[in-house]
Amino acid sequence: MAKGRIPPDERMEKGPVVVVECEEEIPCNPCVKACPVGAITIEGNINNLPVVDFDLCTGCGLCIAGCPGLAIFVVHKNYRPDRGEGLVMLPYEFIPLPKKGDKVWGVDRNGKVICEATVERVLNTPKQDRTAIISVAVPSDLVMEVRNIKLK
Repeated sequence: MAKGRIPPDERMEKGPVVVVECEEEIPCNPCVKACPVGAITIEGNINNLPVVDFDLCTGCGLCIAGCPGLAIFVVHKNYRPDRGEGLVMLPYEFIPLPKKGDKVWGVDRNGKVICEATVERVLNTPKQDRTAIISVAVPSDLVMEVRNIKLK
């Protein structure tokens, strides 16, 4: 059973999977409650960091909007292999929201533009409490680097 916060390469090849980049050891567990298959757990004390059972994770993305630290993403390395594109689902709390089909900039963890991306889906329901989930197609080798978008 593969457990951790960053999926192993072989799991990333199989399809969409969650990436948990939480670094705060605080009492927090919305991701655990949001996961419909029990793939995300916090072992021991609630202050511990969440871990993922990558064998259980379906990559549904229900955990993304619930994370108050905006530290959960879903990556799909082989979204469109014929075009060399991967998909990143990310939390987004800015306005205006992009629209499907928009060309945006993919930015890294430091806010540096690293690629052009295409918005594939915008999910923004009242249940998400104003945290939209934006799905963007990016070069597949950048799915572990793109962590936000910047509108053009």
